[in-house]
Amino acid sequence: MELELKEDVTDILERLRQHGHKAYVAGGAVRDLVMGSEPHDFDIATSARPEEVKRIFDKTIDTGVTHGTVTIIYNKTGYEITTFRRDGEYRDSRHPDRVIYVKNPREDCLRRDFTINAMMYCPGEGVIDRFNGLRDIRRRLIRCVGKPERRFREDALRMLRAVRFSAVLSFKIEEQTRNAIKKCAPLIRRVSRERILEELNKILLSDHPDYFRELHDLGLLQFIIPQLERCFGEEQRNRYHIYDVGEHIMHTVQNTPRDFILRWAALMHDIGKPCCSSTDSAGIIHFYGHHRESRRITVDVLHKLRMDNDSIRDIAILVENHDVRVEPLPASVKRTMARCGPRLFEKLLLLQKADNLAKNEEYLPEKIKRIESLTRIYNEILAEDQPYLVSQLVINGSDLIKLGYRPGRIIGDTLKALIDEVIINPKLNNREYLLNRAAELKKINNFKK
Repeated sequence: MELELKEDVTDILERLRQHGHKAYVAGGAVRDLVMGSEPHDFDIATSARPEEVKRIFDKTIDTGVTHGTVTIIYNKTGYEITTFRRDGEYRDSRHPDRVIYVKNPREDCLRRDFTINAMMYCPGEGVIDRFNGLRDIRRRLIRCVGKPERRFREDALRMLRAVRFSAVLSFKIEEQTRNAIKKCAPLIRRVSRERILEELNKILLSDHPDYFRELHDLGLLQFIIPQLERCFGEEQRNRYHIYDVGEHIMHTVQNTPRDFILRWAALMHDIGKPCCSSTDSAGIIHFYGHHRESRRITVDVLHKLRMDNDSIRDIAILVENHDVRVEPLPASVKRTMARCGPRLFEKLLLLQKADNLAKNEEYLPEKIKRIESLTRIYNEILAEDQPYLVSQLVINGSDLIKLGYRPGRIIGDTLKALIDEVIINPKLNNREYLLNRAAELKKINNFKK
């Protein structure tokens, strides 16, 4: 099998070989090329030791030299070159205590996580596939190299990577590998939150974001987001729902476009329901106040996962407002836009649509019709540049001070009163009217005093 490599990669392999070393493209790049995809990056495995690599190439960076990895800069692009190695013990469930350099590429492949990532390739020599990775690609299987439990005890993140590759590639996880994940699931607690978040993001942004269900089925979710784990099996006994809370969330996430903020909001939007469940005398289950509880849990969970503050804020706004009924009227839309911001309002409509698609179809037509009306009104507001924020008024606090207002809260309250009028009637956003109206409001406030 001949694979098409970038010219730079071919040059690097050839240069290493000219100096008497074996050299191959290794890992995920080979998998992607075999499957007809463009690799994101090319990792190179070689018999050359780090010091030899540094002598061969002019520009190098010691990115992981203690584990045999040197990054070379070739035509302004970085390529990781790693010496064939055998790993020592993994006492921290992440890094080997030491590495032993080897000459045989098979030994290097043996330390890798999954068969589909344990292939190597070099032009003229073809694909080196010691562990049936090509067969597993044809069978669409995620299978560990060697004993699965040993692979996961070496690096517990590999359990999450198995689910991620399953979601991204639409592959199934082989049965022995699944059983080993279930057995080793508690080890995921040893992995840093940053590494976990990176894998969760990749699952959410795949074609199968609902594969979070796999994290539940394999016993991993309880150690990563226990609040979400609790949602599976939580009944929703009312006319609007046909799934338990966990399954409803999975269907909602699957119905959302591929957007980081939106999919996290979909994943978290009902996470507070188990804390707010109550049953009335007719046996109907309610979740009063779950939007506020969901927001609180969302902020807590995402902070612990070390997500950036800007993303947490946007996700929390969507979660808190996901159940808000916005009337299909310009004033109502503009007030919600003012609360969320125009960018998040558009995402809110997509979240509400996805949420309703995951409910009882009997009530879907009316809900979709309302969302379509809201979308049309929203687009009209943007197209006509209709004001809905205090900052869009043609007067500001300085103008009010000139009218005799004293600096302080009264200025903010007055501007809010003025934007409320302009939201209802955009034509009122003219300087003469607003100054006269502000003067009237000042007199009214003075009279009340």
